[in-house]
Amino acid sequence: MPEQNIRNDVKEKRTMEYDEIRQTLPDIPRIYTALAEWLACMVCILELQPRFDKWKICGILGLALPVQAVFFVLTKGGNGFFWFLCMAIAVFFMYLLIYGCADSNIPEAGYHCIRAFVMAEFAASLEWQLHCYCYYSCEVRTAWLALLLLIGIYGSVYLILWKLSKQVASGGDDLDITGREVVFAAVIGISVFLCSNLGFVYTNTPFGGRYQEDVFNVRTLVDLGGLAIFYAYHIQRLHLRSQQDLARMEMILHNQYVQYQQSQETLELINFKYHDLKHHILALRAEQNEDKRSEYLDQMEADIKSYGAQQHTGHPVLDTLLTGKSLNCMKYGIEMTIVADGALLDFMDVMDICSIFGNALDNAIEYEKQLKEQEKRMIHVSVYSQRDFLIIGIENYCEERLRFEKELPVTTKAQREFHGYGLKSVRHTVHKYGGEVDISLKDSWFSLKALIPL
Repeated sequence: MPEQNIRNDVKEKRTMEYDEIRQTLPDIPRIYTALAEWLACMVCILELQPRFDKWKICGILGLALPVQAVFFVLTKGGNGFFWFLCMAIAVFFMYLLIYGCADSNIPEAGYHCIRAFVMAEFAASLEWQLHCYCYYSCEVRTAWLALLLLIGIYGSVYLILWKLSKQVASGGDDLDITGREVVFAAVIGISVFLCSNLGFVYTNTPFGGRYQEDVFNVRTLVDLGGLAIFYAYHIQRLHLRSQQDLARMEMILHNQYVQYQQSQETLELINFKYHDLKHHILALRAEQNEDKRSEYLDQMEADIKSYGAQQHTGHPVLDTLLTGKSLNCMKYGIEMTIVADGALLDFMDVMDICSIFGNALDNAIEYEKQLKEQEKRMIHVSVYSQRDFLIIGIENYCEERLRFEKELPVTTKAQREFHGYGLKSVRHTVHKYGGEVDISLKDSWFSLKALIPL
């Protein structure tokens, strides 16, 4: 009996100590948490393609903050299961905000929602730890300092994280998030959340402490570690995407060079056929049969038409490439007009010329082939200089109302894994020479214009 009484006394004493610790541990104000999560969502939204115009998105974000703040304030004071339930609802609200403002699919929105949640946890934890240090340890309890600390910490954390993602991102391309990657991200987010917050909800845990500073340190360090792990994975995912893009563009460039070689062989064949015209003419003069003579004339007409597809721009590579594309246009009844000074391309590598003109013309021809009215199948090619700039222009008639993402038209093809890589390759090649690419649709004309300094 005495031993049992001693055990009960010890247990009661520990319970009183833990209750006292909980009372002396000021939790993060709910409105601070709401602001942290809202700012984290904004960082992720800025990295993604917007779903609406900027004014509509600003309206959604402006409405979301007070709604989120009101929810957190109304649910203040909950413990245990109710507290976890409220946090789950808050995370779901973050997901809806990201999905509603960014043009992303469900897995991608879920991934960025978890990333935003981990960001918010760290920012809120760090700010409140410094706030309590100044308030209790340094006894600096002015309102202006609290406000300055809130702005400084939140602003610095989110600015650094946004700059970090922007720096390693590959042109703002999508990450192609899969369900498995969302699950992996969720495991990180849930683990960080539980490890950093159990000490506040349930003080008697391995992640709690007897003193206020202990719990603060554990929470902030756990959040920092979770954020570091998540961003290491995020940056690795961005680099992997960049490598995939580069590999695909290199494959497209190689294919364009192969097409150039094939066009060169075709041009040699045309020249051979041209020399054969002399023999056709001699045979025609000697032929007395009208049917055979008509057959000879049809053959000569076809050969002459093929020879007429030859281009003479002043650059042998461009001549060969444009000749091949002209023959392809003739096959599908596409009218292609060319006004090009090929001598301006002398400073460019053969592979780069093939990449720019090959990819751009392939896209144009692919679209024009689908037009039902043949008289609308038109492509214009221009190469000229203006004010110390080389200007390459490729235009084709377009009846569709295209939607643009990341300054590139959205594909209508079923195989979206190769979406826009031809145009991406063009842009990548032009950037090698310090130039820029402008892609637009105006008055039913799709226009690709490259400006390269000479």
